[in-house]
Amino acid sequence: MYKNVLKPYKFNKMLVAKSNRNTQKTIYICPPNFMKKILIANRGEIALRVMRTAKEMGIKTVAVFSEADRKALHVRYADEAVCIGPPPSNQSYLLGDKIIEVALQLGVDGIHPGYGFLSENAHFARKVKEAGITFIGPSAESMELMGGKISAKNAVAKFNVPMVPGTKDALTDVNDAKKIAAEIGYPILIKASAGGGGKGMRVVVVESEFEEQIKLAQSEAKSAFGDDAVFIEKYVGAPRHIEFQILGDTHGNIVHLFERECSIQRRHQKLVEEAPSSCLTEEVRQKMGEAAVNVAKACNYVGAGTVEFLVDDQLNFYFLEMNTRLQVEHPVTEQIVNLDLVKEQIRIARGETLGYAQSDLKINGHAIELRVCAEDPANNFLPDIGRLNTYKTPQGYGVRVDDSFEAGMEIPIQYDPMIAKLITFGKDREEAIKRMIRAIDDYQLTGIETTLPFGKFVMKHEAFISGNFDTKFIEKHFNPKNLKELNNYNEAYAFAAGELFFANEANSKQQALVEKNSNWLQNRKA
Repeated sequence: MYKNVLKPYKFNKMLVAKSNRNTQKTIYICPPNFMKKILIANRGEIALRVMRTAKEMGIKTVAVFSEADRKALHVRYADEAVCIGPPPSNQSYLLGDKIIEVALQLGVDGIHPGYGFLSENAHFARKVKEAGITFIGPSAESMELMGGKISAKNAVAKFNVPMVPGTKDALTDVNDAKKIAAEIGYPILIKASAGGGGKGMRVVVVESEFEEQIKLAQSEAKSAFGDDAVFIEKYVGAPRHIEFQILGDTHGNIVHLFERECSIQRRHQKLVEEAPSSCLTEEVRQKMGEAAVNVAKACNYVGAGTVEFLVDDQLNFYFLEMNTRLQVEHPVTEQIVNLDLVKEQIRIARGETLGYAQSDLKINGHAIELRVCAEDPANNFLPDIGRLNTYKTPQGYGVRVDDSFEAGMEIPIQYDPMIAKLITFGKDREEAIKRMIRAIDDYQLTGIETTLPFGKFVMKHEAFISGNFDTKFIEKHFNPKNLKELNNYNEAYAFAAGELFFANEANSKQQALVEKNSNWLQNRKA
C-alpha cells in the first residue's frame, strides 16, 4: 500500500510524504523530536496547567508526586503517575536523577519543569538532554549565564541594555566594597548573585551599617543557594517592577509578548500582576521590548522566558534579571495576546518556528491576576495551613481560575502556600478591575485565611485604580485594620454556611426517618 512514495516536503510544520495517484493514503512522517508523551516535573496548578494543554495537543502525560500529593488533582488527571518519595521536596520533587529514571522507564519524549523546583536547574536540564529526552525549556548554557546576576549583567552589557549603576563582579574585599559603595552613593542594595525571592538582599542607607549588612546578606545567600557571592548596586527607592515575556525558537527568531506589571509585592514576592502596565507610554514600551529581546539574544535563548526591569518615576528602566522559565503570572500575557504559552513552549521544543513576527503581535484588552495564597494578610502574610472546608471558584465571562484544589483537601505545609491564580480579563483596565472585585466576592473559600480580602483591598484602592503605585504599595497603603470589614463579612458567611450545613443534616436525618417508616417508599425501592 505504501509503495512508490515520493520525497518528503514540509507542510504545516510536519514532514509529509506525497504518494502517487494509485495510493489512497498520504503518509505523515513525524520529525525526530515529535512528542507523544511528556513528564511534568512539578506539582499543583502548574502541573495541571501543562497537562491540559498537552491533552489538547494529543500528548500523553506523566505525573510525578510525593506521598503528600497522593490524592492531588494533577495525579488524578495524568495518564500515568509515579510516586517518587516522601513529602519534603528535597526527597521528591528535587530528585532530578529519579525523575529522569522514571521518564526513561515510561518512554517519555519530553520533560516540562513548570516553575520552581528544577525549572532553572542547569545541571538537571543538561542531564535530561544527555538521557536523550527533550527538555521543554532553554538550554543549560542559557540558564547558567542568566542564573548568576553578575554573569547576566556582563552578558547583556554588550547589547547596551540599561542597567542600575553597580559592581560588575562579586565582592571579595569589604574595604574595597565600601569604596565602591561610596562612589555609587548611598542608599545601596546588596544582592545575592544566585537565586531570587528577596533572599540575600539588604538595603544599606549609611556606611556605618555596611559591614554588618554584607555579612548578613552573604550568610543568607550561602544558606539559601549554597553560594555566598554578592554584589552591590544603586538602590532605586520606590520603583515599578515591570517584566517582559519573550519567546525564542531554535531558528534564531525572538519576540516579546509585551509587559506585565508586578509591583504589588510582599517580601519581594508578587501578589498582584497585570498586563499591560498602566504607566508605560508606547515609546517606552517599544524601547523596553527591544531591550528584552536583546537580553534574550545575549544568551541565545530558546523557549519562554521573562526579562525583568526596574522602572523609576521618570520611566527610566534598568535591567534586573532574567527568569529562564515560565512565570507564575504568565496567564495575564496569554489573555492579552491570545496565545497558549505552554503550547508555544512545546512547539519550540519540537523544533518548530514561532510562525509570527513582532509586527504580528498586538495588545488586546487588559488582564489582572491575583495570587490566592494560604496566608493571613492581617498577620504579616504568615502562612495559614489547614483544610479547605468550603471551596467553590468564581465563574462567568472574563474569569479564569488556575488551581489544583477542591473542598475537603488539606493545604500541605511542605510547599508553596499558593492555592490558585485568579485571573480576570476585560476590554480595558477598568473592566478587568471591576470583574476582579466581582470574582473575589464570588470565590467561596473557608477553613483558612487567604489573600482574597487583600486582593479586594488593592482593587478598590485609589492608588491602584489611578495607576499611581510602586513596589512600596503595601508599606505605604496597607494596614491590617483595612481588612476588618471584609473579615466580618467572611465570618458572617462562614456562620451562614455552618447554619446551612446543620440544617441540611437535620433535614437528611428527618428524611431518612420518613423513608424508614414508609411502606410505599420501601416497596418502591424493592
